[in-house]
Amino acid sequence: MYYVYILYSKDLDRYYIGSTSDTQNRLTKHLSEHSGFTGKAKDWEIVWTELQENKTAALVREKQIKQWKSRKMIMQLIQDKNQL
Repeated sequence: MYYVYILYSKDLDRYYIGSTSDTQNRLTKHLSEHSGFTGKAKDWEIVWTELQENKTAALVREKQIKQWKSRKMIMQLIQDKNQL
């Protein structure tokens, strides 16, 4: 099983969208010292996850969310999930 996830950094007030088979391990990597986008902050937290059957499905869903390029739609997705 794979997950599509959204991280949020309060310091940057930004979201990050990704996919993985292990969300906790991936979060640890995002919080580590590295030169990528998520290396700019140390307060990332997982605010949304969605389970997918396989890696291909997760990548398709990740791409779909990224193509929205809409903070409002991402926030609505998070809000809808948290209301369940």
